[in-house]
Amino acid sequence: MSAWKLTIRHGPDVVREEFEGLEQAIEGLRRHADAIRSEGPLERVGSLRDFEPGEQVHARLEISTGGLLRRRDAGLDVMGDGTLVPFSGGVRRTELALRDGQSPFEAIGAALAGARR
Repeated sequence: MSAWKLTIRHGPDVVREEFEGLEQAIEGLRRHADAIRSEGPLERVGSLRDFEPGEQVHARLEISTGGLLRRRDAGLDVMGDGTLVPFSGGVRRTELALRDGQSPFEAIGAALAGARR
């Protein structure tokens, strides 16, 4: 059983991958985020109000330790304009602040460092 699980929610599709190490899971997260961003921006959506691409979540990618107890989660939202918004937590997400040139991927790695199966 793998220690790290990556869940990719992109439109109606949900894909899950498993990794032995955190570094491999972060690389998988980066690979999928880059592929989603390469699709280009989302279109503006009008309903009761207009939603600009930057207000729409194009995909959500999440890494978890997969354990039931003491589970750790972190990931990122790929917004419709290509912006990456890193977060920690599962149900209750908290946006991660980037420090001194830190990438969203480094922030996610730092949030998950020390998490065990």
